[in-house]
Amino acid sequence: MLGDLTDRDRAILALEAAWPRHGGAKEEAIRTKLGMSPARYYQLLWRLIDTEQALEHDPLLVLRLRRLRDNRSDKRVARMRGFAG
Repeated sequence: MLGDLTDRDRAILALEAAWPRHGGAKEEAIRTKLGMSPARYYQLLWRLIDTEQALEHDPLLVLRLRRLRDNRSDKRVARMRGFAG
């Protein structure tokens, strides 16, 4: 993704930053506040956190989300290989 963050990009990052880690009804907030499905939200979020613009905008959030994504991916690979623990 080149250039500045769009308003939608900033709104996605803001929602993610403001959301309590284990709060409920996030899917409804995504639909209401951003007008998109949760599946689309997460597609955009995972793409967005790989950009330099997002990293510059909110480095702590982006690095935390990258770690979460990478940990989930590592666990998924381990389960597929039979090393779940």
